[in-house]
Amino acid sequence: MKRKKRFLFIFGTRPEAIKMAPLINALKDYKDQYDVAVCTTGQHREMLKQIMDFFQLSSNYDLDLMKPDQTLYDITSDSIHKLEQVLKDANPDLVLVQGDTTTAMTGALAAFYQKIKIAHIEAGLRSFNKYEPFPEEINRKIISSLADFNFAPTEQCKKNLEKENITQHVYVTGNTVIDALLWGVNKVRTDAGYNDFFQFIDPEKRTILVTAHRRESFGKPFEEICDALYTLANNFKDIQIVYPVHLNPNVQKIVYQKLKDHPSIYLINPLNYAQLLWIMDKSYFVITDSGGIQEEAPSLGKPVLVLRNVTERMEGIEAGNAILTGTSKEKILQESTRLLTGNEHYNKMSKAINPYGTGNSAEQIISILSKALDD
Repeated sequence: MKRKKRFLFIFGTRPEAIKMAPLINALKDYKDQYDVAVCTTGQHREMLKQIMDFFQLSSNYDLDLMKPDQTLYDITSDSIHKLEQVLKDANPDLVLVQGDTTTAMTGALAAFYQKIKIAHIEAGLRSFNKYEPFPEEINRKIISSLADFNFAPTEQCKKNLEKENITQHVYVTGNTVIDALLWGVNKVRTDAGYNDFFQFIDPEKRTILVTAHRRESFGKPFEEICDALYTLANNFKDIQIVYPVHLNPNVQKIVYQKLKDHPSIYLINPLNYAQLLWIMDKSYFVITDSGGIQEEAPSLGKPVLVLRNVTERMEGIEAGNAILTGTSKEKILQESTRLLTGNEHYNKMSKAINPYGTGNSAEQIISILSKALDD
C-alpha cells in the first residue's frame, strides 16, 4: 500500500488562515491520499481563533510566539528556532505557506533548511518597491525563490516570477481567497444574527465600508483619509460610512479625533471575518488599504477605492474593479463622488470580471500537487 503524503500548513495571521482554509477543508475529501497537519504561530490568537472556528479548522502545533513589544527580529528568529522541532516531529513531505508574512517566510526558510518541499500559495505578487509594503515585498520574493511549487493567482503574477527567473512549477490557479469568500458569504446570508448585530445601519442609505490601518499611512496621510470621509459624509445625506477601526493607537487616535462626532459615520470595533463578509456584501462600495479586500469585494460586485500609492494587485486596477487613490483627500473625494453620482461609471466597475478567480482554486492546487508529487 502506497504511503500517504503528509502536508504541513504553517500560518499565523487571519488573512493566511482565510486563504488556507479552502485548501485544508478540500483535502478532507482526500484522506486516503494525504495526512494534513496545521501549525499556527500564536501571534494573533484571538483573531485567528475566529477564523479557525468559522471554517472548522484545528491546529496540531502552536508556536506561541506572541510577546510584548516584539520586533521583526524576534518573530523571525523565534519562529525559525521553534519550527525546527515542529518539522522534525511532523516530518512532512510538503510545507505549504501563504502570501507574504514573516511567518510564511520563516516557514519556507525552516523547511528549506531541512530539505522539505515547499508550496507557496499566492505567489508572484510584486509592488517593485521593497519598502511598500514593508516587510512583505521582500518576504514574498524570498519565499518564491525557495518554493518548489509557486501557485500564482493571475497571469501577471506568473510573469513577475518569470522576470526573477522562477519558471519551473509555476501555476496560475486564481486565489483561494475567492473560494473562502463565496463559501463564507453563502453561510452568513442565511444567518439572521448579523442583521441584529448591524441594526444601527439604515437600509434606506447607501453604505460605504472603510478599512484602513497600514503603517505607511500613519500620521498626515491618515488625517487626509479622515478629512475626506468627513467631507464625503457631509456632501451626501443618503450615505452612511461604516469604519471598523484597527486597534493600533496610531490609527485609533486620529480616526476618533477626526470622525467620532459625525452622525453618519459609524466607528466600530474590528470585525471578525464573518461580520466583515456580511457588511461587505451589503455595501455600495469599499474604501480600503487591505490587500485581501481588493480581491474579495469585486466578487461581490463592489467597486474598490485603494488607499495606497502602489499596489501589488494591479490586476484589479487594470480590470476596472478598483482605482488607486492613495491617501489624498482630493483624490478620495473625487473618486467617491464619481461612484455616488455616476451610474454608468459605477456599473462599469461593479460588473468588471474579477481577475482573481471563480472559487475553484483549492481544487486546482490539489490536482496539480497530486500529480506532481506522484511523479
